[in-house]
Amino acid sequence: MLTGEAPFINEQFFADRIPPDQLDTLLANGWRHFGTHFFRYSYGFYELDVRRVIPLRVRLADFSLSKSQRRTLRRNSDLETIIRAIEITHDVEVLFDRHKRRFKSGVPESVYDFLSLKPSDEPCEAKEVAVYENDRLVAVSYFDAGAISNSGIYAMFDPVASSKRLGIFTMLKEIELSIAEGKEFYYQGYSYEGSSFYDYKKQFCGSEAFDWSGKWESFRAQTRNLASGEGHE
Repeated sequence: MLTGEAPFINEQFFADRIPPDQLDTLLANGWRHFGTHFFRYSYGFYELDVRRVIPLRVRLADFSLSKSQRRTLRRNSDLETIIRAIEITHDVEVLFDRHKRRFKSGVPESVYDFLSLKPSDEPCEAKEVAVYENDRLVAVSYFDAGAISNSGIYAMFDPVASSKRLGIFTMLKEIELSIAEGKEFYYQGYSYEGSSFYDYKKQFCGSEAFDWSGKWESFRAQTRNLASGEGHE
């Protein structure tokens, strides 16, 4: 059952090059992209339901680590973490194939479902967080670099190491870098109203949600409004 009201939006376009300041503007208006395909939609299918889509971002000035996130960082302090231009290697492709087995539906075919053929430069500057354990690649995530924001694209990890919470770990490393660079926002991407596979994106202090009418609100405040059916005018 849908609660609250949001305008129905379903838009897309393709672009080979987006400058950093324009990327910031797109992100601030609920846009996402995989490779050169840019899109935004306010409602989507999740399992058997039509759900309201919730774009999320962290206002970095308000961010702080939770106890669980501190534990995740400590648990993985022995791992080697490298932030660099995106490199699609054989090890990455092997890791992708292992990681995609976690999906029950909508299983991606290739890492290029999410990245362009020139992922470091097209359609915008992007980097990766690569995580190694004893020289073995165990996780990698990709993120865009805007002028005032960074935005997560996709992350994968070895399912054998699920207990290490490496998906959360790479997000925390992206946030850490964003703060060090003086960025204002970190975009987690889309989640859904109600419980879903993507609820891990909701667990970051300082999170804001886009209301699809041009405003970003405290995520806690918006979820209260949604529950009362007063999310939008």
